[in-house]
Amino acid sequence: MLWRVMILNIVVAVAKLAAGIVTGAVSMIADGFHSSVDASSNVIGLVGTRLAAQPPDEDHPYGHRRFETLATLAIGGMLLVAAWEILQALLERLLQGGEPDVTPLSFGIMIATIVVNLGVTLYERRRGQALRSSILLADAAHTSTDVFVSLSVIASLAASALGYPIADVVVALVIVVVIVRTGLGIIRQSSSVLADRQTLNPSEVTALVSDVPGLDEIVRVRSRGPADSIYVDIDARINPSVTADHAYAIAKEMKRRIRDTYSDIEEIQVHFAPQPHARTDYALEARAVADGLGLSVHEIVAAPQQNGIALEMHVEVAPGLTLEEAHRQVTELEARLKERVPTVHTVLTHIEPADAHGAPLVLTEAALELRDQAFQRAQDLFPHAEWANPTLRLALGGYALTILCRLPGDVGVDEAHQVAERVESTLRAEMPQLQRVTIHTEPLEHAHG
Repeated sequence: MLWRVMILNIVVAVAKLAAGIVTGAVSMIADGFHSSVDASSNVIGLVGTRLAAQPPDEDHPYGHRRFETLATLAIGGMLLVAAWEILQALLERLLQGGEPDVTPLSFGIMIATIVVNLGVTLYERRRGQALRSSILLADAAHTSTDVFVSLSVIASLAASALGYPIADVVVALVIVVVIVRTGLGIIRQSSSVLADRQTLNPSEVTALVSDVPGLDEIVRVRSRGPADSIYVDIDARINPSVTADHAYAIAKEMKRRIRDTYSDIEEIQVHFAPQPHARTDYALEARAVADGLGLSVHEIVAAPQQNGIALEMHVEVAPGLTLEEAHRQVTELEARLKERVPTVHTVLTHIEPADAHGAPLVLTEAALELRDQAFQRAQDLFPHAEWANPTLRLALGGYALTILCRLPGDVGVDEAHQVAERVESTLRAEMPQLQRVTIHTEPLEHAHG
């Protein structure tokens, strides 16, 4: 694409320069220099985009996009060089005098070049917006100035033909101002990218992710890069007892929200630091310690006591261990937890094999009867709820029962919890074989078909 544009710009520049030199019109010479920079910028653009398209490598782990920015910066620099060349020609005209020899061919060349420049500008701008290419948009802005400059040249030629040769010098000076303004604008924009100017509004990004569950505080948001390739770095604080899996889930949700809002994100880095004065989350602390020992814990309950906190939890150990081996692991868990959280005074653990609630039970007739009896009892306790999927599994010393309870979607969480807790406690009390009862609640509209 840039090859075709470059050829057209070369033809336009040669035509203007030749006509300007033959007729002595400084404004045409200035416009010719302006167009010649277009052709030079196309060469730079071709090289820059070719380099920028290369994938990341060992020496350039972030890719090669900055080469396009450097090429854009070079275009701005060449515009300033062209402005200086024209200014020198102006000074020579003012010192030595003279006036242009205006001919019909001069007007014809200028009108033809205007048509070409209009086509090139519209084409580059449309493709630049579609591809979000800074080099194409910069070149389109550069080429668009040719249209207005050429119109000014036609006006100066007409004024010179009517006996006002000073118009040629005035228009040439206006062209210098236009070129300098365009060049400085391109340099300013490119320099912002090279200097890692903030691309996204930090307040907007913070508002976007501040309510992610588990996230305590956003410390800093930084972003850099061109509009079509943005890199984002976020420093945040989370509870110090959050596990690695939990932290990964928090970061994943943050990244999802940002990418859903900003389509041109190249990479997002989230850096977590512990919240120094975070409120103790005993469940998170227990899971963090258990993870370090290769154990799993659930149903963690913290109860305040006169001398501290009493923690009760279920601990899953590898199946096949002897009671002594399992007890040794759980004792280590209790000791580490008390050391990690000084406010924990007592730890009560219920040991069970890790697959106690994972492998389905081949139900005996007695087990089937127990399952159905428990299911019926739940229905009797809350007949207005929809009960489904009773599942009975092995547990240490008995069975573990899971039942799905569907309630209206407008029921409060507290009320749903009370329903589940009432059924769980009643079934365990009335049926000693049930070592564990879990009631899963969900709204009726989310019922599985």
